[in-house]
Amino acid sequence: MSSDPNTAAAHSFNKILSRPKYPSKSRSSGGDVEDDSNLKKLRRLILVEGIPATVDPTLRPRIWKILLRMTDISADNYLQYVARGPCEVREKIRNDTFRTLATDRGFKERVQEDMLVRLLDAFVWRNHDRQEANPLGFTYVQGMNVLAAPFLYTMPSELEAFYCFAKFIEESCPLYVQPTLDGVHRGLRLLDKCLKIVDPELYGHLRSKNLSAEIYAFPSILTLCACTPPLDQVLRLWDFLLAFGVHLNVLCVIAQLLLMRDEVMASSRCVIWF
Repeated sequence: MSSDPNTAAAHSFNKILSRPKYPSKSRSSGGDVEDDSNLKKLRRLILVEGIPATVDPTLRPRIWKILLRMTDISADNYLQYVARGPCEVREKIRNDTFRTLATDRGFKERVQEDMLVRLLDAFVWRNHDRQEANPLGFTYVQGMNVLAAPFLYTMPSELEAFYCFAKFIEESCPLYVQPTLDGVHRGLRLLDKCLKIVDPELYGHLRSKNLSAEIYAFPSILTLCACTPPLDQVLRLWDFLLAFGVHLNVLCVIAQLLLMRDEVMASSRCVIWF
């Protein structure tokens, strides 16, 4: 066994991943259930060790697909969506995609804008066909371009990125991407409430400057912090959020606030940059 902690961590992850498939059939209910033991070990490793993606680049995409419970990837369906061409909100998509993580050279080298446009077009077409089956309607809304970026950067193929993104949007944060951004506004209200409990003095200082989470934390809640560089740290944060729940992003934003607390409290202008 190597003495390098990252190599040792990679070995531990691969040991868990080599075990039987995570979803298993429950004899009592007949439905799919989690293999609690393996998933708990996987989540604990993510929390304690972090995914050593530099040692084994295959780990993160494999783990994300397990955490998202990906079971169905159809190349034929994706190609059919793409073949339909521009969706009804293509102009809105194009207005956002060109500036997606624009300052990150590594992202720009790996993910072309056309890939992002195709994925988002296909997502709109997919949900156009499923409107009657889904009580929540999905189309393209502000912030989706940034939420798609980590999947296109991480997954080995555009096809896998599309299905991971769709599963993530439709099941992990559906209210965040409704036309009213209802989930985002709820998250911002929750942030205010949590900050008031965690640090009443900081909360009071911000309120005295007429600053609520709606003003200073909107991008971070909207994009689950994916808009805040550097990208390698965003991916590590998303490892955690996919493992334990995207709702914890609210606490992660508060943690960022606490790290800059002294600067915020001392500033007369009270400008917060995430």
